[in-house]
Formats: sequence, structure tokens, C-alpha cells
Amino acid sequence: MNVHEGRNQENREKSFEEGVRGRAFSSEKSLPRDHLRSADRGSIEAVVRGTGFFNEAEVAIAVELVDDRLAKGDASEYWFLLDGPPGDVTGYTCYGPISGTQSSFDLYWIVVRADAQGRGLGRALLDATNERIRAKGGSRVYAETSSKPLYEPTRRFYESNGFHADAVLPDFYAPGDSKVIYRRDV
Repeated sequence: MNVHEGRNQENREKSFEEGVRGRAFSSEKSLPRDHLRSADRGSIEAVVRGTGFFNEAEVAIAVELVDDRLAKGDASEYWFLLDGPPGDVTGYTCYGPISGTQSSFDLYWIVVRADAQGRGLGRALLDATNERIRAKGGSRVYAETSSKPLYEPTRRFYESNGFHADAVLPDFYAPGDSKVIYRRDV
């Protein structure tokens, strides 16, 4: 990295920090962190399981993405933004670039601990994630969810945060359980 690139990186990081300061993170003094620690593995599993939304296979997928990032580090295609100290995650996002696209990203997970929901943490994590995506050259982010009634709050969350439903894949997860694909420009 040359001096010019280093300054640009510093400016992007400063802009990111200024943009997320004052949001509804668990500690008013802290910013979300993007360095996943091994101590976070069990905490993330507990957060995902504790929402009551995800089945065992889905919980296993969430943990698998954590394991991938821990094993591969920066070479992993899964990036995390976490709220809470290591081992005590309050909420997190997992996101990454979509292979074969110029500037599109997937939001794989956004989960907030059940006792911390409804306080703006999900929105703050989403905003901070979108800022990170933009800083990495991303222009669009995609998210997907279920069409089941249980996921109505999730769909409202995406829609109230600037996402638009671009596609519905009927019976994708199971008969009567379609996949809804959302998109947002960042």
C-alpha cells in the first residue's frame, strides 16, 4: 500500500466512525467491531438460536460462516460487523461480495439478541454495514428471507430500511414457504 492509498483508507475509516457514532449500539462509547474472535462463536450461536426464528440447519449455517471466517481470516468471503464485546455479542451482520459481480454484496445474516430487539440496534448495524459496503466499493446489497408469517417483521424491517422486494421464488424453502429477495442501493 502506498502513502496515498494509506491516507485514503484512513479517511474512509474516519468517515465510517463519524457516520456510526451516536447510533443505538449496546455501548454508547463503542463502535461496532469487525474483528471476529473465537470467543464470539458460542455467543453468535446463542443469539441466532435465541431469536426463535431459525431451525437447527439454519443455526448450523450461521456457525459455519463464523468458522469459515475464523479459519481463513481476511481470505474468507464472509465479513462480520458485531455489537458487544468478544464472547457477548448483542447483534451482528454477516455480509460479503457476490462473486462474479462488479459491486454487489449479500447480507447473509442480520441478527439481534431477542432481549435487545426493538431498540434500533438492527437499524444501526444495517446502516454501519451499508457504510462498510460502500467504503469497499459496493453499490448494491441483497438480502433474502422467508415468506412465512413468522418473518413478516423481518420483511417490514427490510422495507422500512430502503430495501425493495425484487423477486419471490415460490415454494423455495418448502411448500408454502417462498424466498423473498430484497435489494437496496447503498
